Amino acid sequence: MPQLVRLYIVSIAVGFALALAFTALLLAMDVAGLRHLVGATRGGWIAVLMLVVFHTVLFSGVQFGIRIMLMASDGGAGGGLRQRIRRKPASAPALVPARSR
Repeated sequence: MPQLVRLYIVSIAVGFALALAFTALLLAMDVAGLRHLVGATRGGWIAVLMLVVFHTVLFSGVQFGIRIMLMASDGGAGGGLRQRIRRKPASAPALVPARSR
């Protein structure tokens, strides 16, 4: 299996685990009465399933992006040179024509 495909599948698995944990915390802490709302309605499990699926998409995308960005660093000194910007004062006064009143 190509390395990039394997990385994507691992990112999806990590995103799924994070989504399950996040949704479980949302329900356990009863944020905005969500646990009561899900438990009181007949189709509440659909809402929980949608939360897990959409959080999986979100967290796996972020996980994959972070992993791809970390692959770009080759371990060398990064950040570039830190150069100070020195502002020079104006060398000549600005001449403004005088108007008579």
